[in-house]
Amino acid sequence: MGLRNEQLRWQLVRGLVRTLHLERLANRYSRTTVMAVFNLINGGLSIALVSFVALVTQEAFIFPSLGATAFILFYVPLAQPASPRNTLCGHLIGALAGLLSLYLFGLQHHPSAFVTGVDLARVGAASLSLGLTGCLMVLLRVAHPPAGATALIVSLGLMPDPAQLPILMAGVGLLLVHAFIMNRLAGIPYPVWSTRPTAPATTVSLP
Repeated sequence: MGLRNEQLRWQLVRGLVRTLHLERLANRYSRTTVMAVFNLINGGLSIALVSFVALVTQEAFIFPSLGATAFILFYVPLAQPASPRNTLCGHLIGALAGLLSLYLFGLQHHPSAFVTGVDLARVGAASLSLGLTGCLMVLLRVAHPPAGATALIVSLGLMPDPAQLPILMAGVGLLLVHAFIMNRLAGIPYPVWSTRPTAPATTVSLP
């Protein structure tokens, strides 16, 4: 599986190199260097896109866990956690779990933990939000690791207003659109919604 992911990552980079007519650069430098520069540029562009929308609208489209999501979308694009289904559902679960935790511990109108510090109520909210997020992602089969950070962002009071939830999800959606375009340009069959499960490897019994 690791070799297959490595081959897909290289296919993604090589496809974009051909599209942009940069074959000479790809032939001159090592594969690792080309892939590292690709992630530097493409990761930066994806976050710049979302940040620019946040600048124009003055809304919180950008939040820390999007950085981890961007890395997954371009590093292992065909892995199940990178699919639009897992990405959208994971972040939604994380945000809702964070909001629920704030209300259960009476912190919905409190300043963030980075302003007031951490007390027992905040410890409870953070713990519940992360635990609940992990539990629901496993039960619903929509694992997306960066969603755990989204749960903490909300439960620590950085995005405590329920009205921010649609904006948060719009930021995730923008990132997914960019990932879809870039992957498809490179010839990677990035899914419209969900990645097809990989067939389990068959075992051969020796005589």
